[in-house]
Amino acid sequence: MAVEEEGLRVFQSVKIKIGEAKNIPPYPGPNRMRDCYCTVNLDQEEVFRTKIVEKSLCPFYGEDFYCEIPRSFRHLSFYIFDRDVFRRDSSIGKVAVKKEDLQKYHGKDTWFQLQPVSADSEVQGKVHLELRLSEVITDSGVINHKLATRVLECQGLPIVNGQCDPYAAVSLIGPSRSEAKKTKVKRKTNNPQFDEVFYFEVTRPLSSTKRQFDVEEEDVDKLALRVDLWNASNLKFGDEFLGGVRVPLRVLGQFGVHDAWYYLQPRENAGKSVKVEELGSLRLNIVYTEDHVFPSEHYTPLRDLLLDSANVQPVSASTANILGEVCREKQEAAIPLVRLFLHYGKIVPFISAIAHAEVNRTQDPNTIFRGNSLTSKCIDETMKLAGMHYLQVTLKPIIDEICTEHKPCEIDPVKLKESENLDTNRENLRHYVDRIFNVITTSGVRCPTVMCDIFFSLRESAATRFQDEDQDVRYTAVSSFIFLRFFAPAILSPNLFQLRPHHPDAATSRTLTLISKTIQTLGSLATSKSANFKETYMAGFYDYFNEQKYADAVKNFLDLISTSGKWDQKSIETPIMLKEGFMIKRAQGRNRFGMKNFKKRWFRLTNHEFTYHKTKGEGALCSIPIENILAVERLEEESFKMKNMFQVIQPERALYIQANNCVEARDWIDILTKVSQCNRKRLSTYHPSAYLNGHWLCCKLSADTAPGCTPCTGGLPANIQLDVDGDRETERIYSLYSTYMTKLIKMEEACGSKSVYDGPEQEEYSSFVIDDPQETYKTLKQIVSAVQTLEQQHTKYKRDKFKKTKIGSQEHPIGDKSFQCYIRQQSESSTYSI
Repeated sequence: MAVEEEGLRVFQSVKIKIGEAKNIPPYPGPNRMRDCYCTVNLDQEEVFRTKIVEKSLCPFYGEDFYCEIPRSFRHLSFYIFDRDVFRRDSSIGKVAVKKEDLQKYHGKDTWFQLQPVSADSEVQGKVHLELRLSEVITDSGVINHKLATRVLECQGLPIVNGQCDPYAAVSLIGPSRSEAKKTKVKRKTNNPQFDEVFYFEVTRPLSSTKRQFDVEEEDVDKLALRVDLWNASNLKFGDEFLGGVRVPLRVLGQFGVHDAWYYLQPRENAGKSVKVEELGSLRLNIVYTEDHVFPSEHYTPLRDLLLDSANVQPVSASTANILGEVCREKQEAAIPLVRLFLHYGKIVPFISAIAHAEVNRTQDPNTIFRGNSLTSKCIDETMKLAGMHYLQVTLKPIIDEICTEHKPCEIDPVKLKESENLDTNRENLRHYVDRIFNVITTSGVRCPTVMCDIFFSLRESAATRFQDEDQDVRYTAVSSFIFLRFFAPAILSPNLFQLRPHHPDAATSRTLTLISKTIQTLGSLATSKSANFKETYMAGFYDYFNEQKYADAVKNFLDLISTSGKWDQKSIETPIMLKEGFMIKRAQGRNRFGMKNFKKRWFRLTNHEFTYHKTKGEGALCSIPIENILAVERLEEESFKMKNMFQVIQPERALYIQANNCVEARDWIDILTKVSQCNRKRLSTYHPSAYLNGHWLCCKLSADTAPGCTPCTGGLPANIQLDVDGDRETERIYSLYSTYMTKLIKMEEACGSKSVYDGPEQEEYSSFVIDDPQETYKTLKQIVSAVQTLEQQHTKYKRDKFKKTKIGSQEHPIGDKSFQCYIRQQSESSTYSI
C-alpha cells in the first residue's frame, strides 16, 4: 500500500533475515536454559514471530520475513522473549533501529547488542499541543502572565494488554515549582481527541521593572512544560506510561505563541539499570526499501526501452539485458525486470530471446542453464511469482504431513540414533519420496500457462542447438528449472516458499534434505544416477528408484509442461488451505435477536471457502463459499474505534473482522481478493464504514441495502497483475541504473574502444557481453538520457519537499533529531521578520 505524498506514491518494504541470538542470560532456576522466540515490530506493533527454540541460550532461528509496510513508523524493533507456560512470556531484551538508520545496515549481516526493555522506554505516537502566554492585570495593578496549555489530540499511541484508555498529565516545572493537571480519560482509542485547556500562573519580569529583592518573579525561559500520556489501567499495578514530551517555554519567542506536534519520548534514563553486555546479542540482516514513484508518464521513455527488449537484435544490446550486465548480482536485475514484464504480458518473448542467446553461447549440453545467468535468475523469479499457487496445491498437503508426523528417516548409519532401525527409516523415506514424486509428476495439467510457454521455448532452443549431440537435452533444459530450481528448493526450505510458517526443526529439516536430494536426482534424468551421490548410503537408497517407470514418468511430465497451451484448472482443483489464523470478528446478525458482539475465532481460507471456527480443529461455525464473496475492503477505524479492520462483503451482509496487526490485515485482504477475483457478481462500489444505529456512517443513508458510496479497490483481473505495480518496478530499475552509472559509462567506453571491434579485449572490459558494439552503444546512450531525466525530477522533488517541510507539523513532528532543526528554523524566520 502506497502513501500519497506531494503527488508521489511512497512504497515501503522490508526484508529481514533473523539469524541467531547468543549469550542470552541464563534462567535463574536450576535448569538455566530458556525457550526463546523473536518478534518483529513496527514500533510497538508485532508483525511477525519466529518459532520457539527450546532449551538454548544461543537459539538459532534462520527465518526470513518480508512485508510491505502500510503505514509510517519510527523504529523497526526486534524483541527476544522467553516462553513461560504458567505466566506471561517475559521479554529478555530488544533491538530498536531508527527508520533513518536502517540504510546503515542495508543487506549486511550485523550483530546487535540486546537492550533492556522497560515500560518507560516502550513509547510510540505523537501529541498536538498549543501554548499561549498572555498578560493579566490583577486588581492591585500588577501584571502577571498566564500560560494557557491546550492538549488537542494524540495519534498512534501504543495498545497495552489489548487496550488503550489514555489521559494526559500536564505539569509546569521550574526551579521552585511543579504543578500537575490531568485531562479526562478517553476510553478504547489510541487516537484520543482531548481538546482541553489548562492555565498556569507565571510572572515574567521585565528588565525595566525587575527588582533584585523580588524573589517571587520567575524567568519564563527557565520553565518547561511536561506532558505525559498514561493508560488508565484497572490493574493493581497502576497506570502505564505511554510516552511524554518536555517543551521548554523559550519556544514561545517574542509572540508568546507555540503550536506544534511532538513525537512522544521515553522517560529519561529508562531501562538503564541493566548492563547491556549481560543481555546477549542478535544477528540480523535488514534490507529496507523506500520507493518514491512519480505519475506514470514520467517513466514512459525508460519503460518503452525496457519493454522493447525482446525485439532488439541482438538481444545482448537490449535495455533489459544491459541492466543484467551492469548489476553486481544478476538477481538484483531479475526481480524488477520479471515483475515489469509480467505486468505488461511480455515475459515470455523476453525470456525466450535471452534464453535463445544463452543456448547459442553454450558449448556443452551438460552445462545448459547451469550458471547464475540473467536467464536463469529471470526464470527462477517467474516461477516464484507465477507458480506459487501451483506449488501450494501440489506440495503443501504432503509437506504439512511430513512436518507433523515426525517419522524418523535418517539413513546415514553414522547419524542413526540407538532407538531407530535403519530398514524402518529407509522405508519411511522411500514412502515419502514416492508420494512426492507422484504428486509432482501428475501435476502437469495444473502448471501455469506462462511457465509452460517458457518451458516450450527452452525446449525448442535446446533441441535445435544440440539435436545431434544429446537427444535428452530437450528434457534436461526444462528439468534443470522445474526440478532443480523449483520443486527441490521448495521441499528443502518450505518456509521460503510459503508452504510452512517457520523453518522446520532439525530432524524434519534432515528428512526434507534427503527427499530433496532424491527428487532432484530423479528429475535430472542422468544415465548413472547412483554415481551422482557422494554418500554411499544415498547411492544404496537410490537403487529403489532405478526403474524405467520413474524415468518415463519424468519425461511424460516434462513433455506435458513444455507444451504451449492453456488448461482448465477449475475442474481438477481440490480444496487447499491458503491461510489460517486467529482474528476477532463481529457477529453477523444472522439471528434477529442475537447480540452483535466481538469474538475471537479461528479463520481458515481454502480455494473453495472461507470459514471460521471456535478453535483450531473444530467444526466450522460459518462457511462462506468463495463465489459469495462480492468484495473485500478495509473498514474505517471510526466504525468501531478499532484498528486493522476489514470487511468481507456477501450478498446479504458484511462480515467485519479485526486482524492482529496492519501487515496481517493487508495479507488477508490481498489473498481474499485474489481468490474471489473471478466472481461474476463482484461489486464495483462499497461502504467504507459500518451500518450502525440505522444508517451507514460513511454516507448517512438509512437503507441497509443502499449501494456503496466508494469505488472498490480490488477490481483487477485475476492474474499476476494484481501484485505488480509497473511504475514502481520501473522506478526500481531506474534506481539500479543510477547506482551503477559508472559501469554504464564504462560499457560505453568498451563499445567505443577499438579493442571491441578488432583484437583482444582489454581486461577492464572483459566482463561485458557485447555482440554488436554499435547497437549496444546506441541503447546505452538512450538509457543514460532517460536515467538523467528521472534523476533531475527526483532532485527537483527533494528540493521542493525540503522547502515545504515544516518541522512541528503533523507530518513532521518535533522529536528525535528534528528539535534543534526546529529551533534553528524558528530563529531564522524571526531574524528575517526583524
